[in-house]
Amino acid sequence: MSEAILEPDLSLPFPVEFLIQDTPLSHQSKNANAKERWKRKVGEAAKARVDALRDFFFLDGRALAATIFYFPSAPMDGDVDNIVKLIVDGMIAVIYPDDRLLERITVQKFEPETDTVLRSLTPTLEQATEMERPVVYIRIDDDLRWRVLP
Repeated sequence: MSEAILEPDLSLPFPVEFLIQDTPLSHQSKNANAKERWKRKVGEAAKARVDALRDFFFLDGRALAATIFYFPSAPMDGDVDNIVKLIVDGMIAVIYPDDRLLERITVQKFEPETDTVLRSLTPTLEQATEMERPVVYIRIDDDLRWRVLP
């Protein structure tokens, strides 16, 4: 955990996981309206999840990590890194006050023709693997054990 002072009864409980059954939009898209709609969709999905976790909470300044897994319905056009910015920006003021708090972002695509074995699935990630594609799995966590190097 970070050094931020947390009030357990008022802080957002991490991890926060949620799914979006849709194709993510690239931040390089020329369609500004579509980019705003996608960011809004991410924010609405994040808000629905945090509202289910706690009725009232404060966003605090603790360091966070994000995991984004994209399960496309066909081989992905474009680069996987281009989907990150709009997803991260869509969660501002919903899960964190500023995306600068994200110290680590892991992003991966799982295209349908690629054999992949996932271990230690959370129920939400397991649901993502079983849903009709396309689906985006998002997890925000305050577990920063990865900071400890061997």
